[in-house]
Amino acid sequence: MHDLQIRPLVEAALREDIRSGDVTTQALIPLDATARATIRFRDWGILCGLDVARIAFESLNWPVTFEEILTREDEVYEGGGGGGDDEDTKPRPVFADGKEVISGQTVLEVWGNARDILTAERVALNFMQRLSGIATLTRQFVTAVEGTKARIADTRKTTPGLRLLEKYAVRCGGGSNHRFALDDMILIKDNHIALCGGIEAAIERARAHIGHSLKIEVECDTLEQVKLAAQAGADIILLDNMKPDDLQRAVEIIDKRALSEASGGVNLKTVRAIAQSGVDIISVGALTHGARSLDIGLDIEIG
Repeated sequence: MHDLQIRPLVEAALREDIRSGDVTTQALIPLDATARATIRFRDWGILCGLDVARIAFESLNWPVTFEEILTREDEVYEGGGGGGDDEDTKPRPVFADGKEVISGQTVLEVWGNARDILTAERVALNFMQRLSGIATLTRQFVTAVEGTKARIADTRKTTPGLRLLEKYAVRCGGGSNHRFALDDMILIKDNHIALCGGIEAAIERARAHIGHSLKIEVECDTLEQVKLAAQAGADIILLDNMKPDDLQRAVEIIDKRALSEASGGVNLKTVRAIAQSGVDIISVGALTHGARSLDIGLDIEIG
């Protein structure tokens, strides 16, 4: 993501929080006070939101400096070598979004104007906690289907206004993005089919309307619908709320004529069996609407 995409979202959150000012910080902290703070994970999880946190602090008036911290003590920078310079061998920052972090690890150090650090703290942490929670849950789903060909994908069940960030967090967790918006592909669902009079008619209308670059996906509730969608030339067939045995039969019916996507009733207990049916994609709305925010804190360093 580019800063230009992130900054308006962060600034909107800051405006919501600051409103007329941070009265506590203004009352207690001198205008020219400086401070150093550390942001630490208090849970195990997958890091996401470093740039968002950085922009939250940078968006206020005073310059703030950042340093990313090593993920693990034994990770060192492998420099150019040869000259014996200490700069080539000492640990260097290697942290990035998508890294696994254990409880107690510091992921970012911030230093600069104390008022700005305290005022931006909650917004920075809110974003990091939310995005890291999504990335962590996604990683758990991805790990659960390892060894199968299935890819874990998100849906459009995102927080209004934050879809860009939440889908980025899914990628940080190792997942894939489904469509970002309604113009990404044709997705023919049950209500579209009902209004068109059938799957074949819906696909025919879609083909006549779109250009060559858009794919057509059709939601199917039954194996009979799967046959019709495959015969009519759907690019992707969404297998909605089917049990693993029916998913396997649907994959056989499709016979590689289209990509198969399973959706509905997917959780960490069921996802492995769904993946073993042979589907290509498993879309999980819970990645974004059901993720728990991680416990991440900011502490001012004294002394």
